[in-house]
Amino acid sequence: MWHHRDKAQSGDTAVEQQGGAEILSRPEAPGGMPAGPAWLRRFGGPLLSVLMLALALWALQKLAGEVSYHAVGHYLHRLRRGRIGQAIVLTALGYAVMTLYDMFALAAIGKRLPRRRVALISFISYAFSNTLGMALLVSGSIRYRFYIQAGLSTADVAKVVLFCTLSFWLGLCAVTGVTLLLEPVSPQLPFAALHIPLGIVLTLLPLAWLLGGLLRREPLRFRRWQLALPSFGTALRQVLVGALDWGLAAAVLYALMPSEIVIDFGPFLAIFVLAQMAGLVSHVPGGLGVFEAVMLAGLGATGNATLSAPMLGALAAFRGVYYLLPLCVATVLVVVREARGLRQRTLLSPWFTGLLPPFFAGLTLVSGAILLFSGATQALPRRLTALSHVLPLPVLEVSHFLSSVIGMSLLILARGLQRRLDAAYVLTLTLLVAGAVFSLLKGIDYEEATLLIMLALALAPAHKLFYRRASLFHATFSFGWSLAIVAVLGCTLWLVFFSYQHVEYNNDLWWEFSFHHGGAPRALRALVGATAAGLLFALVSLIRSEKPRPTLPSEAELARALPLIKQSPSAQTHLALMGDKALLFDPEDRAFIMYAIGGRSWVAMGDPVGRDPKARQELVWTFHELCERAGGWPVFYQVNPRDLDLYLEVGMSLLKVGEEARVRLDQFNLDGKSKKSLRNIVSKLQRDGLRMEIVPVERVPELLPRLKPVSDAWLRDKRVREKGFSLGSFDARYLARTPMAVVWQDEQPVAFANLFLGDTLEEASVDLMRQLPDGPPGIMDYLFVELMLWSKAQGYRWFNLGMAPLSGLQNRRQAPLWNRFGALLFGRGERFYNFRGLHRYKDKFDPEWEPRYMAVPGGIALPVVLTNVASLISGGLTGVVRR
Repeated sequence: MWHHRDKAQSGDTAVEQQGGAEILSRPEAPGGMPAGPAWLRRFGGPLLSVLMLALALWALQKLAGEVSYHAVGHYLHRLRRGRIGQAIVLTALGYAVMTLYDMFALAAIGKRLPRRRVALISFISYAFSNTLGMALLVSGSIRYRFYIQAGLSTADVAKVVLFCTLSFWLGLCAVTGVTLLLEPVSPQLPFAALHIPLGIVLTLLPLAWLLGGLLRREPLRFRRWQLALPSFGTALRQVLVGALDWGLAAAVLYALMPSEIVIDFGPFLAIFVLAQMAGLVSHVPGGLGVFEAVMLAGLGATGNATLSAPMLGALAAFRGVYYLLPLCVATVLVVVREARGLRQRTLLSPWFTGLLPPFFAGLTLVSGAILLFSGATQALPRRLTALSHVLPLPVLEVSHFLSSVIGMSLLILARGLQRRLDAAYVLTLTLLVAGAVFSLLKGIDYEEATLLIMLALALAPAHKLFYRRASLFHATFSFGWSLAIVAVLGCTLWLVFFSYQHVEYNNDLWWEFSFHHGGAPRALRALVGATAAGLLFALVSLIRSEKPRPTLPSEAELARALPLIKQSPSAQTHLALMGDKALLFDPEDRAFIMYAIGGRSWVAMGDPVGRDPKARQELVWTFHELCERAGGWPVFYQVNPRDLDLYLEVGMSLLKVGEEARVRLDQFNLDGKSKKSLRNIVSKLQRDGLRMEIVPVERVPELLPRLKPVSDAWLRDKRVREKGFSLGSFDARYLARTPMAVVWQDEQPVAFANLFLGDTLEEASVDLMRQLPDGPPGIMDYLFVELMLWSKAQGYRWFNLGMAPLSGLQNRRQAPLWNRFGALLFGRGERFYNFRGLHRYKDKFDPEWEPRYMAVPGGIALPVVLTNVASLISGGLTGVVRR
């Protein structure tokens, strides 16, 4: 019912769907900075979120400027249990209604799953997305993981996500529009004068959706998307479920509101949905600050401390009941679900283990923010009184100061956890425990101490997930991550001023120490300590030594790489011996990456070379971070499907670039009707006196002068020039490093190819292949057959014929855009390159075709990357055009 015309069918692999359609062209400005709109796409969203958060905090300061922090805490602690229980029940009903989104979505696309399983998936996705924000991304990712496990295709999951998202917004528009038309709006709201036109527009949207299925049978189309309008009954269920969801959410807050607020539920609902809509549009996670500011303004609490304090308390309680409580329950459910799988002796699913490091990083970021916010506010007087009888004042002061420093440190370490650094793991565990101790010593804050200890207990068994032994100071901080840390610090600063706005500032405050009257000085000192910790880390990171720009390998480096090349199961690793690619080794020479730079693209040729999986895994991270520090785009070209998890783990997307032909040698022979043509060619050329000789490495240098005329004649005849990167060239230093297969006619060489032969006897292959243009017809067929028979006799398992670019890509209507473009080029691009002919030539040897991929960072300019790769292979942009 809902379709994206570039979405892959369920038969395609997941990696293909992550690549093509979502990567769009991004023009560049001088200096490598993305031009206008691209710059806005990259930085505009985070900057807008921070700006909206700042405006919301400013509005809260203006609206509740006379509110005492203690008055807010007083309302929270005096909130009756019965009202909290009522709010919890309404929250449970609200999340139960949310499960109808998924159930109706599955019914609409004709899929059936057990209701209990659907309810679990829906609850977990909404518990996370409601709290973290970015609902489409967060809930869509969670649904994708769970529904794929349940047997749905990628296209089915996309339809479910779209159905739920539409239902969510249709319900919000319906409730907001109707309430704006029926209920008066507070004149203090900035858009109060437009509430009637706004109500009409918002009401017409769900009405148009309801009537659309009756009046229009053809799907709506927008660019690559097409949307089939549902039946009236399906559309009515969407609107009603969405409206009921929002009504129950408003009822939760209504149950927690103070008795001083005398307002019927109808007007309250109008203000609530407007505040929620403002929070959603702001892109601030959970609408934090924006929602509260609109609620205060809408309920007329501006400048009224008597109303503002209990209202802020009610809003804080609403955050805890409606957002944090379901999030905790959902987290427990996910952990229990996976733990149950372990008890059944099943391994954790790869997606779950891949999700854990960023999940722990997010919780660590939240924990750091909690410690900073706690340090910006004053402890409860009763707890301070109890502490004063058993604890010296210096211990309290030091604990308060260090807890905020630990909070800032956790914000920084969270990035290290996301990068899977083992040092970040150890430090985080240590600081979580220390933070819990200091939380108790600074004010018996057992709530946050419990949270920190629970996170430490959950993190402790996950040591194997944090395997990287890299320096924390070399971890790169993205723009969004840096902005998040600055935003948390800004909120902490706001909390300090809000909590102690009635304290008159003077320089003596910094040196006041007291149990009951030292809250403001402690908060100021803690804020400065946390800021200093962050600035110190930033300074050390900025002055760290930058790694030099890579250089071509020396003979010594090639000698270091040779043992790893010979022990590799892939013959392609011999391309490192060309010497035109830089080599990045791990510290113990257990693995290396060969790469070259084209434009902003740092392109690694193939997978990391080496048999140690940990070393190969670490090298991918190291290469990725090296590119980030240099402002480049990391790219892995022509990688094996068995190693795709290495690139998915660092957040890269994958594009299928073709298929590699490998002949199984134990089954290769010239028998049968299909091999008749090859038999005839081999027999004829043998009768004409042709013979193949395998020349060992030691004899190759003396033979090269006789082979140079063959190579030059071939280049002139084909009107091409020497290639590079993934293809060899006639370079004496390179060819002298590999054995050579030479075809002789009498005593003259008529064809040759250099050989890639490993010590593992897993795979043999050739690279540079040249022949005399006027030589006997079929000479290359003869060379390949003789090489395969020779390799078989030597005990090799496979003979690699190389990759056929763009083969195996599907030109289907719902395939990703890259797949469709590649398939079109494969079928009709003979003018530029003999794609189809190359595939047909290799196919006559009956090979097994294996897909090959290119790993690229998400959100980059794909056309530019492809141009950079083509330029590296062709020896420059002119080589791309001139062949």
